[in-house]
Amino acid sequence: MIQMNQAPPRLSDLETAEPRSGLPAAEFVVSPRSTEEVAHVLSAASEERATVLIWGGGCHQGIGHPIEPRVVLDTAGLSSVIAWEPEDLTLVVEAGATVSAIEETLGERRQTALLPETTPEATVGGVVAAGISGYRRARFGPTRDRVLQVGLVTGDGRTITGGGRVVKNVSGYDLPRLVTGSFGSTGAITSVCLKLWPKPELEATVPVENAATAWRRAYRPAAVLETDRGSFAYLQGTEAEVTSQARVLGGDPDPGFRWPSPPEGDLVVSIRVPPALIGAAIARLPTGMRFVAQHGVGEVTAAVGADDAAELRPWAEHEGGSVVVMSNNGGASIDPWGADPPGLDVQRKLIAAFDPCRVLNPGRLPGRL
Repeated sequence: MIQMNQAPPRLSDLETAEPRSGLPAAEFVVSPRSTEEVAHVLSAASEERATVLIWGGGCHQGIGHPIEPRVVLDTAGLSSVIAWEPEDLTLVVEAGATVSAIEETLGERRQTALLPETTPEATVGGVVAAGISGYRRARFGPTRDRVLQVGLVTGDGRTITGGGRVVKNVSGYDLPRLVTGSFGSTGAITSVCLKLWPKPELEATVPVENAATAWRRAYRPAAVLETDRGSFAYLQGTEAEVTSQARVLGGDPDPGFRWPSPPEGDLVVSIRVPPALIGAAIARLPTGMRFVAQHGVGEVTAAVGADDAAELRPWAEHEGGSVVVMSNNGGASIDPWGADPPGLDVQRKLIAAFDPCRVLNPGRLPGRL
């Protein structure tokens, strides 16, 4: 528990937690167990202008400019299911709940939150904050489309809620979309309400000869992925539907979704281009590089060299896309974001409204916001 003292709060009042494996070193490591405790931590940090790093599963910490925190806010203590309404297809969980725990719970009623498939240790708060979507985005849309409501603590300790626990909700400002992909710059996410989907009767993976052709021929596949080790279509529906689609694609269905592992290497980047240019992006990769390309989405994740990334970026940006560094374990000298996006002044004003003392992940975003 964190000691709750009268204002103004001080970092020295906080009861520090034993750091989990993988957490970075910091003067203060805290693991709040309630929204009120998160607010207390951030109030104290703002009072002392102390940089705070929010840490969930650590799966997306390689994205963006690195920061040196004085405080690490570990969300492991916020992992409860708040409300699950199977009939309404909604789930409200605390931000520290992991993808694997959520999907295991939902599996009891054959439902899914369609969270990223290859990082089971990621937390829902981290997935939303980083704006990460899974391989089934081509059919079901990005994660931000399934975030119905968020609970948030601003940088100066204010507790706010945006959105609603219903699928059709149009009242108020769209705080869930603003928060998704913000990398904690608007506040520490404490809870998330997700739209759910029922699991189909059958899921199957079909090896295909040409991913681009499979994408054109398949009817609403869950995904079509091209990798350096082969191409695959991912089908779902009734047994008859899957069998029929597999026949059209000329492959034998293998029951279950066999997702490829994300590329690993010293430098892993996400090449994001209009979907029609996915083939051109793949063609620009050096021979032998590990990659996973999402047809219909326009994203290629690849392990490349620093020089390769530097050559890819001008082309992608010229085509209206980007090259974003997902991890840089080798310490390559490369900007994690590339060219600054338009509207930085607007983003700066928005962040100032939510984090006036700029203590949450400062400098991590493009333009070092």
